Amino acid sequence: MMCQLLGVSPSGYYAWEGRKPSARSLADAALTVRIKKIHEESRATYGVPRVHFDLAVEGVRVGRKRVARLMKAAGLRGISRRRWTKTTVRCAGASAAPDLVDRDFTAPGPDRLWVADITYIPTWAGFLYLAAVLDAWSRRGVGWAMATHLRTELVLDAFNMAIWQRRPAQVVHHSDQGTQYTSIAFGSRCW
Repeated sequence: MMCQLLGVSPSGYYAWEGRKPSARSLADAALTVRIKKIHEESRATYGVPRVHFDLAVEGVRVGRKRVARLMKAAGLRGISRRRWTKTTVRCAGASAAPDLVDRDFTAPGPDRLWVADITYIPTWAGFLYLAAVLDAWSRRGVGWAMATHLRTELVLDAFNMAIWQRRPAQVVHHSDQGTQYTSIAFGSRCW
């Protein structure tokens, strides 16, 4: 019955059941043992990059993605001590704009749909914030701005750059509902 459900012949199932493990699966098992040892020696702090580096120092030639796959299968994760900053803060009194995209980010042509977001870049001097506007049709950045603050001027500068470069007749601008995008200054610039 199981063979019928899986669409496998009974002889194929028994051949698979009696087959020895492949060389690749045996090598993965041996590599997983070494990865677990490195992870334990680091007091469970090393992630994929450091485990991969330690394996390379030992002379083990293995790809970073393979190390990531084996660590994920073994349930091993590193510890990140990076500080995270929240860039999307929703204003309590602001009304959300209607979702004209409905999670469909395909565009029929250039400059019909732009998507925008803000991210941060950690530096030695502090965080730099990057606001970007992408054309959904070409996946190309059409506007961007960088600053040390998260004020509305940051997204306005990126939006103005996109308008200046592309000069669209009519475009749908999609972003999250952070305070920068729900501000009066940004709303009045969009109309």
